[in-house]
Amino acid sequence: MSDQPSPARADQPGAGPSAAETRGGDKPAIPEDRLVTTVHSLSLPEGPLDYTATAGTVVLKEEPEGEEYDRGAAYAELFSVSYVVPGTDDAPRPVMFAFNGGPGASTVWLHLGLLGPRRVESGDAGAPAAPPHQLLDNHETILKDADLVVVDAMTTGYSRPAPGQKPNRHHGLAEDRDLIAAFIIDWLTRNRRWTSPIYLAGESYGTTRASAVAAHLMDRYYVAVAGIALISPVLDFGTIVFSAGNDRPYLHYLPTYAAIAHAHGKHEGRLLQDVVDEAEAFAEQEYPALLAAGARLDPAQKQEAAARIGALIGVDPDWVERADLRVEHLAFLAELLREEGLVTGRIDGRFTAPAGNGNSARMETDPSIDQLAPSYTATINQYLGGELEFTSDVVYEIMSGRVHPWSYKDFENRSVEVASDLARLLRKSPHTTVLVSHGYHDAATPFHASEHVLAQLAIPREDYSDRIRVEYYEAGHMMYCHEPSRLALSQHLSEWVTGADAAAVDDPDAEDDAATE
Repeated sequence: MSDQPSPARADQPGAGPSAAETRGGDKPAIPEDRLVTTVHSLSLPEGPLDYTATAGTVVLKEEPEGEEYDRGAAYAELFSVSYVVPGTDDAPRPVMFAFNGGPGASTVWLHLGLLGPRRVESGDAGAPAAPPHQLLDNHETILKDADLVVVDAMTTGYSRPAPGQKPNRHHGLAEDRDLIAAFIIDWLTRNRRWTSPIYLAGESYGTTRASAVAAHLMDRYYVAVAGIALISPVLDFGTIVFSAGNDRPYLHYLPTYAAIAHAHGKHEGRLLQDVVDEAEAFAEQEYPALLAAGARLDPAQKQEAAARIGALIGVDPDWVERADLRVEHLAFLAELLREEGLVTGRIDGRFTAPAGNGNSARMETDPSIDQLAPSYTATINQYLGGELEFTSDVVYEIMSGRVHPWSYKDFENRSVEVASDLARLLRKSPHTTVLVSHGYHDAATPFHASEHVLAQLAIPREDYSDRIRVEYYEAGHMMYCHEPSRLALSQHLSEWVTGADAAAVDDPDAEDDAATE
């Protein structure tokens, strides 16, 4: 990859002082945009891909509330990197806005793991990358098909409140939704891209954010997105949050437990899909009745059920019976490989690490995050300050606990969910499509929970069939650390943005040709 950096323009004071550096006296300084644009070229097998990268913080302003009108007041400085390929014809390129979740995660994961023109060599389960960490050219970047904007939510990355503002005003579902939507509106206006097809890509809580933001863009601004990519989605927290009286997570996690057990040799000689199919059938048919029976369940039936569950998820049936047939996910991840002295990953159940306490009831740390994060931390800091020439006086927050407590105040006495937002958007916007990506070994946002929520969306059956594409990968939450899954997901994203997947459905012969190949 050859870089040809260009100096920041006059309206992009990348080399100037930060807002924090210009504060003085009792009155907060007026913040300014700090953007640096550099020129790059990515060598692809089909030829060079020339693009610009604009990295830095933009100041978002709001109209003050009250009777007296005033000019917009600065309230946030959001960090983003925009990758733009110069136009070659009259048709505007699509633009994809991407973000991770947490809450508290920066967008480094999608940025350097999957979507951007440069990608981190992170390694995989059993072979995480050792330092010195490095970046590689990403020949599968979505930039081939769409311009890309990766943006960090408040208090993640370099995003911070404007001087005199408090960050916690943005630490909540509705507040975060409004902030990201405002950023998108601002970007479209600054870059004169209002007629470009707009795509959103979110991962984990970023899928909660993407669904809420897309609905808000339509409800508030009448901006209809062309599509939403939901990578490792959670659309209804009631399906994954273990709480008293809520049996749904036990049902939805069971197929994931079975898949993780398969990854660690607990179903020797069987195909992963066969194991998953059996677990899903049990979770949907027999398991709900067993849990609903409670104390009414005959002891012999309970013992038989525990044996069935233990065989499916690779643990001692006595342990399942003592858990009253209800296996919590952190407990499972500590129990599965206890005899080997290992704990299993939550973000990706294929990862393992030595147990600090062999008798611990729950996993104490997540080996998948622990083994992947250092490569992302090193490379994003080197990349931003080196190739993209942007620096800041604050720390780039890869993962920040400072966003907590996260507010869900609009969901008092009910489950936090955005499925209704997604359904409302699909009813309002007939051209919006959805790409859903599940990792079989993801114990953070289990695939069966997502399947269930999507199947219950309040949309016509034909819309569910025609406008929602669901894909699966033999990896975890960040399935792109698994090279075959990264290649497959990149291909699926490309097909989705370019419309190649729809063309294949419309042309039966195309499907036959693909099957033959």
